[in-house]
Amino acid sequence: MPLILVCAAWGMFWGAWSALLPALKDQLGASTADLGLALTAVPVGAIPAMAMTGRLARGREGDALLLACAAFGLSAAAIGWTSSPVTFGAVLLVLGAASGALDVALNLTTGRVERESGRRLFQPVHAAFPVAVIVAAPATGLARQLGLGTTAVLAVLGALVLAASAALLRLPLGRGAVPGDGAGGRRHWGAAALLGGLTACALVIENAVEQWSVLLLEEHRAASALVASAAPAVYMGALTAGRLVAQALPGLRLRPLYLVAGLGGGTGIALAGWGGGTGAGPWAVPISLAGFALAGLALGPLVPAVLSRAAARDPSGALVSGVSVVSYTAFVISPPLVAALAAGLGLPAALSALGLLALPLLARAVLSR
Repeated sequence: MPLILVCAAWGMFWGAWSALLPALKDQLGASTADLGLALTAVPVGAIPAMAMTGRLARGREGDALLLACAAFGLSAAAIGWTSSPVTFGAVLLVLGAASGALDVALNLTTGRVERESGRRLFQPVHAAFPVAVIVAAPATGLARQLGLGTTAVLAVLGALVLAASAALLRLPLGRGAVPGDGAGGRRHWGAAALLGGLTACALVIENAVEQWSVLLLEEHRAASALVASAAPAVYMGALTAGRLVAQALPGLRLRPLYLVAGLGGGTGIALAGWGGGTGAGPWAVPISLAGFALAGLALGPLVPAVLSRAAARDPSGALVSGVSVVSYTAFVISPPLVAALAAGLGLPAALSALGLLALPLLARAVLSR
């Protein structure tokens, strides 16, 4: 299906991205500080683009997704031709804007197709992203080992995204305005802030696993580089499994998903950080990996389920775009939050402390009807 292909191509790029950064750093002759500064261009470009797309794409969801996908593919390929930190940052600004627009347009389009077809699509569409990440990261490492440069790898990734965007031309989708009123966006912002904040709790944990899990296992669990590199894949694999299980359970309500996400997600990330304590010995790595798996399995279905409910509740798309924008702030907040906690508590305790983010999810499960 075109939407799954688009999400998979999007995930392929971001899965490859971390594996490409060392080579890009060398290509640019950039310091670590220069690279870090340039990378902030992605969220700087993404957040305003997400808000703008939410307004402009309603009634034109498929067209907006096609344009965003094509822009993302072209900007991804262009990264390989940059030769300085300044041009790299400029291209990343465009890439971030295209990625943010793609995020919102994909959610809006999926919501509209769900309403028009009567099929449940958010779980399988969102499941494509982590699967692609799992495949792309080692494939990129292998490509680099075989001698492919960043320009060639990024050109291939850009071509994959463009091919996925072409598949959208066959997407059966209505055109024109969708039901809604002028006050819909203002009326739904309170709900968007609440739902987006709750999904952000899950996404802060997800980003923390992506950014810090390998470092945790290598530096605090004495794991080999190969074993440590499996941590994000274990989480993403469990995340995918959770979404597919939720897809197989028709009629699954949000309340039990909040409960599962709160209990399993909070316990899982706390277990991963704790790792069995100082006396765990050889069990420390398996315990941490089990914690990451539990967190991914429990948290995986929540974000697609919230977006699906938002799309059904508000056909205008205002609620979906609002939830998407608010939840994205998790990817801006998570890195400095974990870094600050790690500076004071150490990385294992910092990751365990993220288990407190389960409390709002549990409160929502208790208070919701």
